[in-house]
Amino acid sequence: MKTSLCLAVFSSFSALALSSPAQAQSSSPFAGIWTLQDENASVSTSQPTDRYYVNGFHLGWTSPEGKVPDFLADFGHALLGEGTQRISVGVVQQLYTPNDTKLTNPNPNDEPYAGYLAATVSLIQDTPNTRTVLGMSAGVIGRDAGGEIVQNGFHSVISQNGTHGWAYQLPSEPAIDFSAARIWRVPVTHLSNGMEADMLPQISAMGGLTEDYVQPALGFRFGQGLDADFGPSLLATAPSGADAFNQTQPVVWYVFGSAAAKVVGHDEILQGADFQSSRGVDPYRVVGTFEAGATVIWRGVRFTYTQVFQTNRFYHQEGTIHGYGSFSLGFTF
Repeated sequence: MKTSLCLAVFSSFSALALSSPAQAQSSSPFAGIWTLQDENASVSTSQPTDRYYVNGFHLGWTSPEGKVPDFLADFGHALLGEGTQRISVGVVQQLYTPNDTKLTNPNPNDEPYAGYLAATVSLIQDTPNTRTVLGMSAGVIGRDAGGEIVQNGFHSVISQNGTHGWAYQLPSEPAIDFSAARIWRVPVTHLSNGMEADMLPQISAMGGLTEDYVQPALGFRFGQGLDADFGPSLLATAPSGADAFNQTQPVVWYVFGSAAAKVVGHDEILQGADFQSSRGVDPYRVVGTFEAGATVIWRGVRFTYTQVFQTNRFYHQEGTIHGYGSFSLGFTF
C-alpha cells in the first residue's frame, strides 16, 4: 500500500489546524489534541515493500491537562502519586501479510495474513521528568478487522493489483490487551543558544490475548524545547512517547534516535489464532527495533516523521531488516 492518499489527508488537516488558533476555548467539546497517524512499509529501502507489517492507521483524541474522569484520576494518583493527567482514546487498524502476496495459497511457513482493529483508552500521567501511560485496547483480529477490504480497496483506488491470499487470513477472534509504559526524561546538556540534548530511557509491557511482551528502550534527542513531549508516538509495539504534547516555546524541534529490545512471550499475529485452528509461524523471542526521525511543533501542531527498522520477528523470515515509515500529525483545538 502506498502513502499518497494518507499524505493528502495529512496536508488537509495540517492546513485546517494552522489556520486556527493554537489554543481553543476549554468549553469546546472538541478541546484537546487530535492525532492522525499512518505507518506504511512502502516507505522503506526493503524489497519488496508490501510485506509483513504493511500498514497501521491511528485516529485519536487526547484531553486537555486535568480533564480526566474522577474515578480514573483517583486511580492514577493512588497508583502513581502526584502528576498531571490526561486521558487518550482512539482507534487503531493494522495490516500484516506474508512476503509473497502474489500467491493465492500463501506459503504456510510465512507470516499469515492478519488484520487488527481495536479501540484504545489510556491514562497519561506526567511529572516534570517522567511520563507513565496505562492503556487498554479491545477489538478483533482476523476477517472482521477489515484488512482485506482496506488493502485491496486502496490498491483498486490507486490502480494497483490486489493481494491474493486473504482467504487464508487468521479467523476472527477477540483482541483484548492491557499495557503500561514509563519514560524518564534525563537532560544531557543545555547550550547557551537554546540547543539541548536529552536521553529517554523507557520500559513498556503488554499482556492479553494479542501480545505478551516486555520492551526496554533508550532514546536520544537533540533540538530546542525538549520539555514539550516525551518523544514521538508509534503504533506497532515500538517505543512510543504517546500523543500528548505542549507548546512550550514558539517553535519546538528535535531530531531523535532510539533502540529497543522486545522480549516476546506470545504473539497471536505470528503464532496464529488463540482459540481456533489457523496458520502460524514460530516467533523470535527477542526482536530489535531501531528508529530515527524528526519532530516539529508550531502553533499547536506537532508533525513527526519516523523511519523504523526491525529485526526478524519469526524464523525463516525473508531478509534481515524490515523497515517502515511513520507519519504523525497532532493538532490542538
